[in-house]
Amino acid sequence: MEDKQQYLVDALSIEESWRIFRIMAEFVEAIEALSQVQHAVSIFGSARTDPGDPNYEKAYCLAKSLAQEGFGVITGGGPGIMEAANKGASDAGGKSIGMNIRLPFEQKPNPYANISIDYKYFFIRKVMFVKYAVAYIILPGGFGTMDELFEALTLIQTKRIKSFPVILMGRDYWQGLLDWLAKEMLGSGKINKQDLELIQIFDDPEEAVRHIKKFVIL
Repeated sequence: MEDKQQYLVDALSIEESWRIFRIMAEFVEAIEALSQVQHAVSIFGSARTDPGDPNYEKAYCLAKSLAQEGFGVITGGGPGIMEAANKGASDAGGKSIGMNIRLPFEQKPNPYANISIDYKYFFIRKVMFVKYAVAYIILPGGFGTMDELFEALTLIQTKRIKSFPVILMGRDYWQGLLDWLAKEMLGSGKINKQDLELIQIFDDPEEAVRHIKKFVIL
């Protein structure tokens, strides 16, 4: 019995060691695929947003405008807001990058990315979102969308990355969150006023594009 237990421990240790190489390979593949991407904007939002939904159309128009201005568009590569943004960038003839994550449900690659990468590890994908982005645009979404939003804000706040525009699209959806941040986090001293000023909120896609252009020289 002891020999069998030791064998299982050794087998798990070997598996953990080989995982390091799989992680390295996924990093290398992603960096090679994205090495020619410059001035890209990462767009996030719900995978559960259907064509015809106002937010789907807003994401499409936003990405199309960004591509027409010379920006690449990066999304999570799936349906919903991601599909709309990839479609908008592709229809404008721009770089439309889809970074798909393999999940047991919900996430399937959309057909509109002309640069497509498939990830196993969430954390590698998140590094790539930040590494090649000159701005983040956050449309209405769920936990994953919130995760990407606060990941970027934390990295900027702690000066782990160069500051870039972080934009929330849709005042009706996001204003309650901003009010809570101001009342509870800022009000109790958990963040500074400068931290809250990292976030901009717009309803008009063209206004968001103009804001990004103030910070990026193409």
